[in-house]
Amino acid sequence: MTMRIGVQLPEVERPVRWAEMREIALVAEDTGFDSLWVGDHLLYRNDGRTTGPWEAWSMLAALGEATSRIDIGPLVAATSFHAPAMLAKKAATVDEISGGRLILGLGAGWNETEFNAYGFPFDRRASRFEEAFHIIRTLLTEGSIDFDGKFYTLRDCELVPRARKGIPIMIGSHGPRVLRMTLPYVDRWNGWYSWFGNTTEGLAAMFEGVDSACADIGRDPGSFERSVSLLIEAPGAVGNVERASRWRDPAAISGDTEEIAAQLREFEDLGLAEVQLVVDPITVDSVEWLSGIFEYLGR
Repeated sequence: MTMRIGVQLPEVERPVRWAEMREIALVAEDTGFDSLWVGDHLLYRNDGRTTGPWEAWSMLAALGEATSRIDIGPLVAATSFHAPAMLAKKAATVDEISGGRLILGLGAGWNETEFNAYGFPFDRRASRFEEAFHIIRTLLTEGSIDFDGKFYTLRDCELVPRARKGIPIMIGSHGPRVLRMTLPYVDRWNGWYSWFGNTTEGLAAMFEGVDSACADIGRDPGSFERSVSLLIEAPGAVGNVERASRWRDPAAISGDTEEIAAQLREFEDLGLAEVQLVVDPITVDSVEWLSGIFEYLGR
């Protein structure tokens, strides 16, 4: 199967209004990309600067209406920012708006600044995530749940109307505990480029941890898809200070479109089903330029 290639839309690299966000999305769809991704974050404070993205689920609903073919999803939704049953409701609604194109990426969140600023508890995130994940997965797959937990309680909760088909669930984590609790159920595992140094060597090493978690829970490591984000340098790259301070960026994949395509093939050879390209800069022009990789990937 040919590796799918998606694009992460602008987050806080620079101020981007909806009209430009929509244009980037439509250009990505028209030029052959397979998916669009938005970060589910609220606020960053770095080096005396405060920045923040648009609210992720409102943006996903708008993208679902504006586009017609391309998959959409959060990279990834922080369960702590949403009551879990409401997150399942949002996912079902966005999936309906988009005609069944949502991929539900889930994670526990990591940026303590935004937790504190918006009043969400930062402690025991893995334990909170475990309960939230169970609630969301159960509502999406079974449609109803009663639940008594340490953090959440639901009484005769039903998800109606239901999504028109199964919504793929993707876990974005490399923590052993979260992997063991989610890998029995997810359709996809996803890694962020800074976790593995944006290199095939680093990713191969990270896969050892994923495979180990599979062995612990008795799941076939080939029974779910694997995808990762990759940092890509396009013409006009600025080495974004905001992103570098957040992610401790490794070196970006760079070169002309033929050279970038060749490097993407090396990642595909590791068995990836999809990559999400985090492009510096992320503009209409950079997406159009980057679509030149498809010529060298035989698409």
